[in-house]
Amino acid sequence: MNVFQIDQKLISAPIQDLPKAVHHALDQMGKEPPQGDVAITAGSRGISNLVPITKAVGDWLRAHGAKPFLVPSMGSHNGATATGQQKMVESLGLTFAATGLEIRSSMECVKVGSVDSGEVWMDRHCFESAGVLILNRIKLHTCFSGPVQSGLTKMMVVGMGKIRSAETFHSARPDRMPRILEEMGSLLVQSGKIFAGLALLEDGFDATAEIHALPGERILKDEPALLKRHRHYFPSLPSDELNVLIVDEIGKTYSGTGMDTNVIGRRGVHGFEDLTQPTIKTIAALGLAPQAQGNALGVGLADFITRRLRDSIDEQKTFVNAFTTGDMQRMAIPCTLKDDEEIIAKIRERFGDKRWMFIPNTLHVEKIFVSQDLAHDLQSHPNCHIHSTPIPLSFSTGRLQLFST
Repeated sequence: MNVFQIDQKLISAPIQDLPKAVHHALDQMGKEPPQGDVAITAGSRGISNLVPITKAVGDWLRAHGAKPFLVPSMGSHNGATATGQQKMVESLGLTFAATGLEIRSSMECVKVGSVDSGEVWMDRHCFESAGVLILNRIKLHTCFSGPVQSGLTKMMVVGMGKIRSAETFHSARPDRMPRILEEMGSLLVQSGKIFAGLALLEDGFDATAEIHALPGERILKDEPALLKRHRHYFPSLPSDELNVLIVDEIGKTYSGTGMDTNVIGRRGVHGFEDLTQPTIKTIAALGLAPQAQGNALGVGLADFITRRLRDSIDEQKTFVNAFTTGDMQRMAIPCTLKDDEEIIAKIRERFGDKRWMFIPNTLHVEKIFVSQDLAHDLQSHPNCHIHSTPIPLSFSTGRLQLFST
């Protein structure tokens, strides 16, 4: 089977001097931090430039008289243990050596109120601090739609609330999640503990494009406009109808569900309306990112996986994350075949060589590969540059080599 490389013309707008941009955004906010311990949230996503941005936040806080420290804020991720969450933060490069920030990790929480679906909690270290700076990337959510999705409010509600607030949020029906998120976020803002939020927008190449600082009391009001800005950058697949999508690697470093549901067109939530585009008949996931540390949430969105991916799964970590969200289908183990080569051979028996697409993951889709017929269909696509030289699929000990370099 021959494939053709496509370079997507995504929006590129990288910030050149990140520390300067961080300091400028915080200065422009016009609000001095509290003079004492200030917590900075640290999630589980592979956010671009996370280390220098976090360090710059810490440097700015120190320069203004505060004493910053990091708090792992990732709901039920990495086994829902203090040790596991600290290891996750450190695996993303957020070490004391790199940031100068002490990590204070705990699963202990303080109750701040209640909403219809349950109680609202805050990490103990955050609650006992003089204030909290919420740091996160603004993105479309993988489970629900609404004016506020994945970003500062969700980090504040689900991340900082650890497994207890995560259970409260995810116990709500997907169609009610936007309202519950706003209600939980309002309680946390009213606690007086949220000093500010630093919102990151990434361009189509996963580079930091915009940095916005919001006073804590403005987070819920201003975040919807930032989500609209994110849609301006958000990359997608150049075709809405595929027979086969091969995803080289999945994992929470790329998306909260391992594969971004907005990219693949599958949410995997039983009993609720799914996305309508793109339409993909078969999805195969070949590997699990090492940074996921065994959490394979989202593996159930695939139809086929390799034995190496299955062997990489930490079932306990994945179970805790899936059970907390309530969407157990997302951790269901798909049909498992020996390796990449066998998966592709079996799928070709059904679909032949028609309408295939190969991507490295759902976060980085600037360089993809497609079958010959799809390359022909995309010749007039304004955002696709198609290389004219066909590339035969090759394997090394059963592993696909398209993304090996």
